[in-house]
Amino acid sequence: MSLSYRLNRLFAPDGKCFDVAIDHGFFNESTFLSGIEDPARAIAAVVAASPDAIQLPPGSARILQSIPGPRKPALVLRTDTANVYGSMLPATLHSELIQNAVEQALRLDAACIVVNLLSLPGQSELLNQCVKNVCALKSECDRFGMPLMVEPLVMQSNEVSGGYQVDGEIKKILPLVRMAVELGADIIKCDPCSEISEFHRVVEIAGGFPVLVRGGGRATDEDILDRTAALMVQGASGIVYGRNVIQHPTPTLMTQALMSIVHDGKSGAEALELLV
Repeated sequence: MSLSYRLNRLFAPDGKCFDVAIDHGFFNESTFLSGIEDPARAIAAVVAASPDAIQLPPGSARILQSIPGPRKPALVLRTDTANVYGSMLPATLHSELIQNAVEQALRLDAACIVVNLLSLPGQSELLNQCVKNVCALKSECDRFGMPLMVEPLVMQSNEVSGGYQVDGEIKKILPLVRMAVELGADIIKCDPCSEISEFHRVVEIAGGFPVLVRGGGRATDEDILDRTAALMVQGASGIVYGRNVIQHPTPTLMTQALMSIVHDGKSGAEALELLV
């Protein structure tokens, strides 16, 4: 199958994509489970708003793909689990691939797979493991026409941040994004930089490959909607948001509000009206 066939399932005709991440249960972190205690219920609430895609690990991917009918979001399959998100880091860090990841993606009828490229201060071995993971997936993805989404993630020192915190310094984000592209990413999924007005530099360094922006931790409705609108203006091809959707009091309405920004070009204020 041609790569473009699956990309056409992932991206709307306008070239944009909203991928809702419900893969947090894959990381053995209790604080990530809020809003997804009942995975079938969480997935159903998001499916009702018709985003472009839902990002899931193998276990819950079956829930999405068991929904009857052709009109459901595309599946983005998470292919690695990491132990880097707790308030205290374990002695040995890992980002471990599932076995036969591309084969599992094909069996689950995924439109794309996603894998981490983690950069933590003083953890060069973890980055090296992630590089090996991307390289292992790339040859299989090319063989079977499976799009490869790489998630270059720059994190702050655990001693400074006290847990999972991203580092929005653009001089650190740019080289890691470029590394992901050079390793063969078809899609980049990365954090916004601290200065949103500079995000066009991230889009530029990605060399024409679509850049989807991660949502990160929970924010107020106004903040997440305004930030999303500003990122889309800076050239983002879409978003991958999890907790700001699944932990929202009305996940379906929040999904619809974000879709209006991604696909209809609405401002944050206009999208906010959809939540009332």
